[in-house]
Amino acid sequence: QVQLVESGGGSVQAGDSLRLSCAASGRAFNGYAMGWFRQAPGKEREFVASMRWSGGTTYYSDSVKGRFTVSRDIRKNMVFLQMNNLKPEDTAVYYCAAGPIWATMTPSQYNYWGQGTQVTVSS
Repeated sequence: QVQLVESGGGSVQAGDSLRLSCAASGRAFNGYAMGWFRQAPGKEREFVASMRWSGGTTYYSDSVKGRFTVSRDIRKNMVFLQMNNLKPEDTAVYYCAAGPIWATMTPSQYNYWGQGTQVTVSS
């Protein structure tokens, strides 16, 4: 059974940093894309970033490029999202996801999802 478990969310001030973690288990993720999405109240789920598990190629949305960095620890089967210079508009529930299609921003093309972790940024 595949499980993705996020942690690391919280409430911070604008300009602060947070590091989200995603513990992945239940299958081998070679060839998979590990993605981060977010969903704010009343809005659709939005692509944030992804990393190809094999090779480590990354892909970012324009809204977070230069501020967020995705990385992985292969030995621990974990994916991370380092978020710097946070803004109030980054406030959302952040989800870790895994899917077989690289460089897609479409949530439906990811097979596995975590339960989400709340990030709140106040001005």
